[in-house]
Parts: sequence; structure tokens; C-alpha cells
Amino acid sequence: MKQFDARNLSMMFDLYEMTMANGYFEDKERDRDDYVSFDVFYRNNPDAGGFAIFAGLEQVLDYLENLHFSTEDISYLRSLHVFSEPFLQWLETYQFRGSVYAMPEGSIIYPDEPLLTVYAPLIDAQLVETAILCEINHQSLVATKAQRIVKAAQGRGVSDFGARRAHNMDAAVYGARAAYIGGANSTATVLAGQMFNIPVSGTMAHSWVMYYDDEYTAFKRFAEIYPDNAILLVDTYDVLDSGVPNAIRVAKEVLEPMGKRLKGIRIDSGDLAYLSKKARKMLDAAGLTDAIIVMSNSLDEYTISSILEQGGCVDSFGVGERLITAKSDPVFGAVYKLVAVHKDKAIIPKIKISETFEKITNPGRKRAWRVYDKTGHAIADLLTLLDEDPREVKEFPFVDTQRPWKKMTFRDCTFRELQELVLEKGKRTHPSPSLEEIRHYVRQQLDHEIWPEEQRFSNPHTHFLDMSPKYYAMKMRLLEDAKKGK
Repeated sequence: MKQFDARNLSMMFDLYEMTMANGYFEDKERDRDDYVSFDVFYRNNPDAGGFAIFAGLEQVLDYLENLHFSTEDISYLRSLHVFSEPFLQWLETYQFRGSVYAMPEGSIIYPDEPLLTVYAPLIDAQLVETAILCEINHQSLVATKAQRIVKAAQGRGVSDFGARRAHNMDAAVYGARAAYIGGANSTATVLAGQMFNIPVSGTMAHSWVMYYDDEYTAFKRFAEIYPDNAILLVDTYDVLDSGVPNAIRVAKEVLEPMGKRLKGIRIDSGDLAYLSKKARKMLDAAGLTDAIIVMSNSLDEYTISSILEQGGCVDSFGVGERLITAKSDPVFGAVYKLVAVHKDKAIIPKIKISETFEKITNPGRKRAWRVYDKTGHAIADLLTLLDEDPREVKEFPFVDTQRPWKKMTFRDCTFRELQELVLEKGKRTHPSPSLEEIRHYVRQQLDHEIWPEEQRFSNPHTHFLDMSPKYYAMKMRLLEDAKKGK
């Protein structure tokens, strides 16, 4: 089951992409089937962190494989009176013809390196920009935020509770997928559970408690219906004076006679650290040491860290709007830029110039590598020309772009190429990994490859993106030519 099944999303583009495509089609002086390369990259890590997580690739591939225009689509485009009739007729049988090179989904990523490269005829490459960025920007942002929240939880469970605060239903469903990639254990969003086989979890709402005449009756009825999964929401009225005492009473009077145990309580408001410590003492004194405490209410990595630093007694966190909307940094900022035009067998690199230094692009078709030291830790990433392979030599010189005057060399290092061919002539080259495999890949990198110093929240170590001398020289040449107006 896919959310794409019931609708065609091919019209998910900005109007200017279609007007440019029509322009390329009508330009008689150029070959509209010229191949080009576009890179997807981002410029800054969310929340001033040390890295991000690449997510959304599966939905990008779904989109590209299914890209077509229906009769209704063509009729609507015709009604705009912008596009030529030959172009609209050409769209009637259109399918994406390009190839995609990408990092594996779940890759730990860094600014300014190509996450995904589209190699396609110019019209094809132009049309898909918005859809690709929409998927990657959203899911990469949420996956990165989820990983920060999971790290703050220090091994305690984290569940996505964010659907009702998501920006729409798609954001809820694909946000839950991204959160699972980032390390969340489960989601409350049932459609996401159904579509992606994510474990689902949930307790009760305040409305359940408020519907009944009193809190005890509400807890009693819930426990009778769900004796194996009774997690009672104890903050509708008063956590310590009524909520926890009534939960204990139900555990003793309702569940234990059935041979069942109270699974736990949830606290959704108030001084969470203080209330959790008091509630833990009350539960333990009643012999309910196995009852868990679930905590929710506008949580993120900072509030969770604070609660635990104060000695909060929490077994699991339900995280809502600050996860599903990545509240503290709500934009990932990936962009899609032309980097090369392919003419016959020549690759002509292209560069975007800006007065803002960070907006100058890394031009040309290139290879991106992760560099590892003898311990297996990633020490840098490296950009090279297509015909360069650092694995072929024992020592590989590189340029630190922040200190280009220094002569530097990678010694006793291993190199892993980051991109692989995932789509060729509009069709996948191999089956995609499962969501569990993507999630495991994230964990494996963080546990064994990425330095702990890069994973801290405050002042993380910078992971450098270096260049081979040949690639750096090519970029400098293009900058010089741009100054001369070439």
C-alpha cells in the first residue's frame, strides 16, 4: 500500500519549471535532449548540529518511476494558455528518462556535498526539482530532529505523537517514517504504521477521563477493556492528589484480581521532572515498580535533557509537534543546482556565483568520498573529479578549502564512495532497502563511524569537506572565468 496509489503527483512542480521545459522544447537553436547534471545539497546543519540524516529517497524514486501526465493534467496545462500545443502533445506520452545517483537513504550527511545527482535530458531534469526537494527537505529535517531527541532520551523509548500538529496528513505520515529512520521506536499515526510497518503505540486522551463521572471510573473501564495495555493518563485533574492514587487503586482493585499488572501512567502537563519523581515514589511504594512512566507535552531534545538532568523518572517519551515540525529549525534548506552540461562526450562544468560565499556552488560532475582513519572513524569527506580514485594510491593529497595554502595528504586512510546508481533511464537499478535496514544503517554509522564530538548538541566538531587538488583547481578556474565574464 502506497499513499501514491490513489493520486497522480506528477503536477507537483513550480510553474516556472514547466515554462522553462516548454522553452527548451521550443528553442530551435539548441538540442532539447542535451543531458545535464543537477546536484541536491544543503548548506547548514539543522539546529547548528554536527551532521544531518538523508531521508526521503524512497519517495523520490517512487515519484520518478511513476511520473506521467494524465488527460486531465494536459487539459489543465492547456487552459493556462502558456504552453505550445506540440509540447503538450509531447507530454501525453512522457516518462522520466534520466538516471539518479544518490547516497543510500539513512546516510549521515554534511553541508555542500551532493546527496543526489540527476543525470537526465534537460527538460526531464528541470521538471523534477520541486518534488525531489519537497521529499528530501521534509524527511531529512524530521529524521535529523528525531535522532537528536533519541540521543537526549539516553536509551529510553521515543514515540512520534505528532500527527495532529503536522502541517497536513502527508507531513504526518512521511514525518512518522522519517522519525523512525532517525531512531524513534514507534508512532501514534496508524496510517504510517500500516504503510511502512512501523510499530504503533498510544494510550488514552483527556476526553476519555472527562467523559466519565469521575476519574476512577474512567480508569476502571479502560483497564477492564485493555487489561494488558493499561497506561493511564493521570493529569486531567490533579496528578498527585487524584491521578496517581486512582491509577494505583485500579491496579489493585481491577487488574490484580484479573492476574494483570498496571502497565504504566502518562503525564502530559505540569512540572514534568518533579511530578515524575513523586509519581515514581508513589508507584514503588504500592508495589508497582514495574509500572512505567510515559511523558509527553511539547518535548524536544532540550526539554528531555533538562528533565533527565533533574533526575526525572521517565521510561518513555511521546514527542509531538517539536518532532513532526522540527520546531526549533523548521527548514532543511536543500537546493537543486545545475552543475554540468553534457555535449557529445564532453562534460562542461557549471558554477553559480554569489556575493554570499556559502551560495557559491561546487561545480561539475564529481565523486564524493568518505575518508576513514585506521580506527574506522570518518575524518572528512572528499570531492574529486570523475576520473579520480583515491583508493588507487597510498597517499592522496587534498585541499582544505578553508586553508588552501597548506599542503595536506591523507595517509593510511580508506575511502568509500558515497553515491551509487539507484535509477537508470527511469527505472530502479535494484530493490530498495527496508525501513528497518535504513534505520539500522543510521545507528551503525553513529555507533561506529561518526566521532562522538560531532554528535554533541553544543559546539559540535566540524566535519570537513575537502577537495582533490584537480577538483579545486577546476573550481578556481571557473571562478576566474566568471570574473572575466566568460
